Amino acid sequence: MTRPKIIALLLGAALSAGAMAQTNTAEMTQRDANQQQRIENGLKSGQLTTREAARLEKQEARVDRMQANALKDGKLSPAERQRIDAAQNKVSQDIYKEKHDAQTGNPNSASSQRMQQTVQRDANQEQRIANGVKNGSLTNKEVGHLERGQARVDGAQARAGADGHVSAAEQARINARQNHQSAKIYNKKHNDKTRG
Repeated sequence: MTRPKIIALLLGAALSAGAMAQTNTAEMTQRDANQQQRIENGLKSGQLTTREAARLEKQEARVDRMQANALKDGKLSPAERQRIDAAQNKVSQDIYKEKHDAQTGNPNSASSQRMQQTVQRDANQEQRIANGVKNGSLTNKEVGHLERGQARVDGAQARAGADGHVSAAEQARINARQNHQSAKIYNKKHNDKTRG
């Protein structure tokens, strides 16, 4: 094989690996947004109680931390992706189970309304991250940094709803975290770093 053909093959393999990593990150972040939306829909329909949503947010925080750790070097290995997929599958199954059990929530209660608002905002922020991956405005390292922030938001939601009630003060604290996270998402998407 000639040297130019070898170089072309290696370059093609490198580009393919980069495209694969971007696809993996895009799918992973889109799945985060979808699962947050499923939780919010369950709260709105009364299929989820505030306490159930809080337990699911605790699981989401764990997945976000896994993503942050996996992406801190800017790469998502097949083994890391497999572990994250397994964790996301578990959350997905638990969302389904919680939405289809005998417990029902009151979507019109003040507490549920507060949780709905924070979870909907969480879903929107996860969607903004997914969109940043898709349009190339976020690098994998930036996604890792942002997922660490999302884990903090999810953790705050989990703690607030653990007792089955989200107070106005708890909602205000979560909203403050979300405001901070929203600014980070904006800054990362509008800096000079782009996906290669």
